[in-house]
Amino acid sequence: MTTTFLLIFASALVLAVGGTPVVRYVALRLGVVDRPSARKIHLNPIPLLGGVAIYGAFIAAVLIFGNRFRLHELVSILVGASLMSFLGLWDDRRSLSPFLKLIGQFAAASILVLTGVRVGLFRWEPVNIVVTLGWMVVITNALNLLDNMDGLSGGVGATAAIFFLLLAAMNRQYLVGALSAALVGACLGFLVYNFNPATIFMGDAGSLFLGFILAAVGIKLRFPDNLQIVTWMVPVLILGLPLFDTALVILSRLRRGLNPLTTPGRDHVSHRLVAMGYTRREAVLMCYLICAGLGVIALFITQASILEGYVVGGAVALTALWGLWRLEKVDFPGKEQRGTFLARKKAG
Repeated sequence: MTTTFLLIFASALVLAVGGTPVVRYVALRLGVVDRPSARKIHLNPIPLLGGVAIYGAFIAAVLIFGNRFRLHELVSILVGASLMSFLGLWDDRRSLSPFLKLIGQFAAASILVLTGVRVGLFRWEPVNIVVTLGWMVVITNALNLLDNMDGLSGGVGATAAIFFLLLAAMNRQYLVGALSAALVGACLGFLVYNFNPATIFMGDAGSLFLGFILAAVGIKLRFPDNLQIVTWMVPVLILGLPLFDTALVILSRLRRGLNPLTTPGRDHVSHRLVAMGYTRREAVLMCYLICAGLGVIALFITQASILEGYVVGGAVALTALWGLWRLEKVDFPGKEQRGTFLARKKAG
């Protein structure tokens, strides 16, 4: 099993390293680039479509070396993830409304539910289905929102996938391990070109795909030696940074009277760290470190008793609440624009 995981990882890594420059050339030729604007931090047009390289490397590695056990589950995950990638590619090329993107995400998540890939935590199956759909859509969007600085989404995705791979190997879960190994290789290969200063962005084609795969892997992960009432926290912790970033953005924008789903802005965790005085590289590396720290805590939770698990989980939740309060107070470019506008409107 370990040898197969290494082969999948290596093949995805090589394919991503070799395929990303090709995709970059195509993006430049087609004019699919992310142009500078007031809400962007880059000063020159950067090619998009890096997600196509991640997608291609991942799919090729899984299909070439992946075992065909539980074929219906593998196919449903790959079909749903492909739908996400193509939806993101369409958005990168033509731009889609948030409503259409949301419909596509629920459709892709429904494919998993129909083939039995769903949460099994609750006694009532309708509740499991609702939680599954919610988890898939939230994590998919969380990774999409996290793609706001060079190397951030790809590096956090790779870090999370490493912990999923480790847990899959420990629990002998082939499907989870194969998907995680391919994702680690594809992300690391892409990061060669995406880490600051980036020469290509993954775009929605990559971030939506990345989020969907991580969400699906989190659902498939099982811990036969412990109770589900404890181990449900494991994928939540491993993907805790994207979830925290999403919560911070939503709460901050609601407090400022902005639509949290359609309003772009430089108000993410990474942007606030830069506003606190860190360089962009340091901010991204700090996010990697936080993600790794949460992964280590998740490893502990897999062997924890109910009391131990909830004490540690509660401590993490309290720390996250303090982090939300602390980072929400940080000034960043454009923070007061909405408040100033509303004040002027009221005065007029």
